[in-house]
Amino acid sequence: MFISLQELEAREVGFSQQLAPGTVELLPELRQSGVLKTNGRAELLAEHRGGKNIVKDIRVQGHFSTEVEARCARCVESVPTKIGGDFDLLYRPLGVDAGKDERSISEAETEIGYYSGDGIELEDVLREQILLALPAKIVCRESCRGLCPRCGKNLNVESCDCEEQLPDPRWAALADLKNKLK
Repeated sequence: MFISLQELEAREVGFSQQLAPGTVELLPELRQSGVLKTNGRAELLAEHRGGKNIVKDIRVQGHFSTEVEARCARCVESVPTKIGGDFDLLYRPLGVDAGKDERSISEAETEIGYYSGDGIELEDVLREQILLALPAKIVCRESCRGLCPRCGKNLNVESCDCEEQLPDPRWAALADLKNKLK
């Protein structure tokens, strides 16, 4: 859904959508596996900067929920993960804040996104929110044993006959010295 400046100048735009699985492209290792439900509203805010200089900001508020499929960080098996959350975002025209000199920005200014053209795509807003809502590390379960570093077998499914601890080759010279002292 495209949220246009022209439409926002006339009135606030409400949205309530259900996007089918796979509609929003995420990362190569991440797939939207459930229906993406979202609802909210978008409005145009006029920021007066003195004189006739008025900046048209777009404020998007809403809620989303979906299920994504990611890989377990330990065993690389597919893990379904439910995510969702609320958002309240402010988008400003690209380049409007560009200045000649570098300056520090306030904490509030770090929360501002930028748009180019005549509006924003709701799918782009949702993609960003999905990626931000993901946990830093996704595991299939806390007790996941992962993959064997030697043979690559999934240790949750089968055991391997690999040596438990491989000697670190960086310590080989000290091991030789220890054996000579015996």
